[in-house]
Amino acid sequence: MSNVPEVVITGLGVVSPIGTGCDEFWHSLSEGRSGIRRIPALNGQPFPFAIGGQIVNFDATDKIRPRKALKVMSRDIQLAFVAADMALQEAGIAASGVSPERFGIVFGADLIPCELDEIANAIRSCMVDGRFDFSLWGTRALSELYPLWLLKYLPNMPACHIGIAYDARGPNNSLTLAEVSSLAAITEAVRVIQRGDADVMVAGGTGCRIHPAVWVRTGAYQLSSRVDQPERACRPFDLDRDGMVHGEGAGAVVLESRKHAEARGAPILARVLGFACAFEARRPDQPWSGEAIKRAIRDALRMAELKPHDVGHVNAHGLSTVEDDIAEARAIRSELGDVAVTAPKSFFGNLAAGTGAVELAVSLLAFRHGQVPITLNCERPDPRCPINVVNKAPVPAAPPVAVVLNHSRIGQAVALVVAGP
Repeated sequence: MSNVPEVVITGLGVVSPIGTGCDEFWHSLSEGRSGIRRIPALNGQPFPFAIGGQIVNFDATDKIRPRKALKVMSRDIQLAFVAADMALQEAGIAASGVSPERFGIVFGADLIPCELDEIANAIRSCMVDGRFDFSLWGTRALSELYPLWLLKYLPNMPACHIGIAYDARGPNNSLTLAEVSSLAAITEAVRVIQRGDADVMVAGGTGCRIHPAVWVRTGAYQLSSRVDQPERACRPFDLDRDGMVHGEGAGAVVLESRKHAEARGAPILARVLGFACAFEARRPDQPWSGEAIKRAIRDALRMAELKPHDVGHVNAHGLSTVEDDIAEARAIRSELGDVAVTAPKSFFGNLAAGTGAVELAVSLLAFRHGQVPITLNCERPDPRCPINVVNKAPVPAAPPVAVVLNHSRIGQAVALVVAGP
């Protein structure tokens, strides 16, 4: 380990339902202010779960560079660009003359659904007697689409746009791994620096599930039916939880080798001590054991050369579904004992590929402010979830070491160990 460069975090950006920018985001966490609400665009529509963590009044017009790139940026891409731009500004990258060839991007993204008003005419052109005729798509529909429309919806475009704007010519990669995308992107970016292929990397993720194309697949998700009280719907580890809540958001961090950060006088926000990825197939006919989460925690601690008692808090996935929360809680108890646990999704829901980076921001700001925020709505902790949920009042962020967890419904799990500067 002594020959491996230490990787540090020097910039942080977040765009979320509870705030854009670190200050607004932290104030919402401190005040217990939820970002889950009814979705106005779905009022009167036949969707039974019309609530979510939506970002209101978001306008990236003055933040996108070059401005003409807006024409080929979906909402997911805009969220990613703004988050990355904030992180890079905080890190002072634009003014420090980083070598373009030593500067790269790894970003997580989802399969981005097309905006309905952009594809509506193309679909209408293929309707025959009230039914869609797939055979007509090639001859009729394409003439109804903006020639570059597909560029708005490719999951590799967040990394590309960030790289173009900042002239980052180093490694550029995109990961589409659902909820583990962000943390997986960060671990890959750390590896790039550790093997000497870059000095600076931007990493994070973006996701937007506030879209009708997601809502029509309600059977694919275990969603909360507590639509009459949106702010109380996401209840990680609570006995009365009944499902997850969709949301949207993006987060980004700037990663550097310590040597590079110190050479340019950059402030260090946190250190990346260890990480691990694991997989365990999830089958619909049997409960999930959470073994992948256990192995990810265990291997991340091993890389960090830490013991369970060295960890100050766990930043849990906390999906708010019955099965996921039980498996995750038992994995945390098994590997880390009675450590303090916070679950940020209670504030803003499941941000898909953006969830890990936005949740990581909670722990990084906890180091900055010296306290771990509460988990909303965990009023009656489920005895089947044998963990110490921070649910009544914030607790000190001491020791300043966090294990950040994410897992997917397919069975992937990622653990990231970070520590204060």
